[in-house]
Amino acid sequence: MVYTPYDWNQAVGQRTEYIEERIRDGSPVVGISLPEGALLVTVHQTQRKVYEIYDRIMFGGIGNQSDLETARNAAIDFAHREGFQRSPDDVTLQRLVGSALSPAIKRAFADPFNVPFVFRGLFVELADRREEDSFGWINYDGEYAFHHDFCVIAGSLEAENEVTRLLHAAAPGVSTLEGGVRLALEGWATGKIQARRRIDDETEGERREDPATALRDALSTGTLEAALLERGTRRESKFRLLKPAETEAAAAEYR
Repeated sequence: MVYTPYDWNQAVGQRTEYIEERIRDGSPVVGISLPEGALLVTVHQTQRKVYEIYDRIMFGGIGNQSDLETARNAAIDFAHREGFQRSPDDVTLQRLVGSALSPAIKRAFADPFNVPFVFRGLFVELADRREEDSFGWINYDGEYAFHHDFCVIAGSLEAENEVTRLLHAAAPGVSTLEGGVRLALEGWATGKIQARRRIDDETEGERREDPATALRDALSTGTLEAALLERGTRRESKFRLLKPAETEAAAAEYR
């Protein structure tokens, strides 16, 4: 059997459609840089979605749990090997995403005889100053981008663009942890609603959802998860999961 470029393009298109549909209803992860550190916020139903990778790097993702675990473990292995063989200063987000993860994910996606990653990931690297914090966005096809100030992953690129517009307008004015969690929750709800929005052919109208209602429904059955890479701590590891008492004020109106 001859495998032609047409067959390859068709396989890539089918893979894209399959993965996009699988991750569309995933729980967004919103990242915001704050004076006291870099924040990741999401809502999970069963398993955790935000993890420490290295001293100043953390990770959140959407997709198949097994693929998230594979990406997380690969990132941890690379970071610790790089830190041991070179130095901790050589463990950077650019090398982690661009050199370690992207090529492997891209190969899996492009090979029609291999299983692709059902996955979209968000990495955060803490810097000494807020404006130097870095966010790394990586997709199931191996494409990646770096951002400052804020970043989001959601079930569709349209949803991410909608949340990005919200964060672009509001994030620069946020200076407290409570304000960061509150804005991240608003971004989460916006991304969740936008990703699952459909045109109803029979009524010729869009299904409208209220962000507050979407959050209230999600928090009634799920768990708010927020993690901070803390800038001012003297601990070697800057990562910590926020306690419920630290997020309750921001989430109280949705309980």
